[in-house]
Amino acid sequence: MEQAGPQEQAGWDLPAECAPQVERRGLEFLADFYGSEMARKPENVEALAELGHVLTQLGRYEEGLAVDRVLALREPEDPNVLYNLACSLALTGRADEAFRTLDRAILHGYEDADHLAADDDLAALRADVRFAELLRTLRKEAL
Repeated sequence: MEQAGPQEQAGWDLPAECAPQVERRGLEFLADFYGSEMARKPENVEALAELGHVLTQLGRYEEGLAVDRVLALREPEDPNVLYNLACSLALTGRADEAFRTLDRAILHGYEDADHLAADDDLAALRADVRFAELLRTLRKEAL
């Protein structure tokens, strides 16, 4: 017997073509929620990180970059924060700064070469010879 999907379980009867709109509205809700949380508790680094992620998912890359820059000031040695900042830099056409930031992320412990190689946020960097060099460096360090 087939299990009902979440829409059937909840009693929803939404056409498949509505899914992107529903997802976008959900992301917009989250952006508002995390923005409100930051207004209330500016020290909440986790909410700030989530806000940056949601803004990027919404395609609001400049806003996401601004959030990631604040995070990097607060957590300057966190390899994941630096990696996410590099992604935002790449998405906004700042390749040189993205590569410098990826170098810093690796210096501080970022080591997931497979994720870096497949991450769509870094697609603008792939044609650059520095991208292949970064991958080689990461893969050597993993050995």
